[in-house]
This record gives sequence, C-alpha cells and structure tokens, in this order.
Amino acid sequence: MSKLYLYKMTTDNGGAPCVRDGKLSLAICKPSIRTSARCGDFILGFAGNALHKNNCLIYAAKVGRCVTGDEYYANEYKLRPDCIYEFRRGTYRWRPGAIYHSREDLRHDLGDPPDYGRAKVLLVEDSSDFRYWGTSCPIAYTSRYRKLGEFIRALGIGHRSNLSESLRTSVLSLLSEVWSAPETPGNSSVLSAHSLSKCSLDEGGAECEC
Repeated sequence: MSKLYLYKMTTDNGGAPCVRDGKLSLAICKPSIRTSARCGDFILGFAGNALHKNNCLIYAAKVGRCVTGDEYYANEYKLRPDCIYEFRRGTYRWRPGAIYHSREDLRHDLGDPPDYGRAKVLLVEDSSDFRYWGTSCPIAYTSRYRKLGEFIRALGIGHRSNLSESLRTSVLSLLSEVWSAPETPGNSSVLSAHSLSKCSLDEGGAECEC
C-alpha cells in the first residue's frame, strides 16, 4: 500500500527538491522521508509560513526509484545541482564548491558512518509523475479543502502527525487535481552562489497510507 507524505518547506532554492532535465530528485534534506519512502509513495511539499503566506503547494511527486547515495553521487547523476557529496573509499564527504549545505550538514543528510543510514535518494524520472510549481500557486487548494489548509497552516517546527481519514480523503482529491494539471518539465531555479539557507529546520510534516 502506498503512503502519503506531506511537509512544509522553509526554503525552495533548487536543492530539495531538485528539478533538472525532466527529473525530480530528493537527495538532501528531509532524511525522515527519504529513509522511509518507497517506490509508489507520494510526496507533497507545501510552502512554509515564512515562504508563502498561503502555504501553497510547491510540488507533488510519485516516487519512481530509490537509489543509494554512492550510486547517486557518481556517474550519470553527478552533474545534478543536489549532488553535493562524494563517496570515496567507503566514506562520504561534502564536495568542495557545492552550492548547498556544508560539511556540518553531512551527518544530518546522510547519517553516521560507517552505515550512513540516511544516504538514500528518491528519484522521479518520468515527468508525468511530478508537478513542480515553486510559489506560482496554480492550485488554490485552501479554498476547496479548508480543513487541509488549516492543518497545513498549523504544522509547527518539528511537529509530526498522522493524517485523519477526512484529511487523507482531501489529500487524495487534491492529488487528482494535481495529476490533471499540465506537466511541468521546466527546471527549478538553481543558485549561482553558495546558499547559507538550511532546510533541516522544516516546519513539520504528516503521513498516512492511501
């Protein structure tokens, strides 16, 4: 059975999610979702209260592949902006010159050595399985799903919750609207200089089976 993951984003700078060349990846930030999500699960990222006053839906994605960090941070994916780590001789390190995070974020993103239990990347390689809008807010969900809007608004830093049956129904209806919207093959904006923004202090999230 698939799961629904909802969370609020404090920053949207092209790192998490990273949309590039028709693919969406979640390789950094959100370690709790990356470690537990499986293929076929759905992830919805909403704007945090400080990012957009209406908590708009920034992106929605159906997970297509789950790959290990040592596979992602090499070969065909290594030029993606969120490939900020290197895997050498069984050890990860922050890649000098990476535009996201720093050496201090490695443990949060990837976990502790030698297992690096958080070094998992969620991939969506079929553009029909994700929609990324940034803060353009084309789906005004709060007017049609008032309780869902109130729930998202109330999520606080570090708050975790399971969705009620009524909220689960609202999210599934919202997803139907999402998939009926046109595909969004464009790339997310990527910074031209190193970002000091941290996505580790997210504003809370929720999950349930669908």
